[in-house]
Amino acid sequence: MTRVLVVEDDAQLARALVINLQARQYVVDAAPDGATALSLAAAEPPDVLVVDLGLPDMDGVDVIRALRRWSRASVLVLSARSGSEDKIRALDAGADDYMSKPFSMDELMARLRAATRRAAEAPAAEPVAGGQVSTDDFTVDLVAKRVRREERDVRLTPTEWHLLEILICNPGRLISQRRLLQEVWGPSYGTKTNYLRVYMAQLRRKLEMDPSHPRYLITEPGMGYRFEP
Repeated sequence: MTRVLVVEDDAQLARALVINLQARQYVVDAAPDGATALSLAAAEPPDVLVVDLGLPDMDGVDVIRALRRWSRASVLVLSARSGSEDKIRALDAGADDYMSKPFSMDELMARLRAATRRAAEAPAAEPVAGGQVSTDDFTVDLVAKRVRREERDVRLTPTEWHLLEILICNPGRLISQRRLLQEVWGPSYGTKTNYLRVYMAQLRRKLEMDPSHPRYLITEPGMGYRFEP
């Protein structure tokens, strides 16, 4: 059965969505805020999320962006924000569809069915189970944004974390230097390869047993980097 996670702080609307979805044989979880949504998504990975943008603890776009780092579930935005800028931000963050409130329940269900079909037809994803990655030397919790090594927390800077996150969410895959630079530092940094060398060296010192002969954070000279689990 298809599992849907409803992320909506309006209790009355959330209840209506849950009732309508359950009546159509969906398995439904509900979260009133972003932090709860990310925890539920890690514990019980949904097939589809219905996400409001105006959440009490964080913007729905940030929820989508965080989810996209380790999940390929379909995301349908359901929001009172109808401006094109909000739609563009949500779609750029990884949303698959966008509906403005007020909405027709029939149209919502039709779009939900379409999202489910697209997910079923897509190539098999490689989700990070429970939002965690474990190696023989360290563990990364993508939801809690926490790294532990030898039973101790490893302190990473925001830039180090972002770089590590991209790599471990694509295990075994070569990520180009340009992609890493643009995703971590921005579009104008695509050729600043010295940034990568510095930050990868820092990550290896913090995570690798032998930083000079890395086991997990591998360099492909002139091409990019990859994480070997």
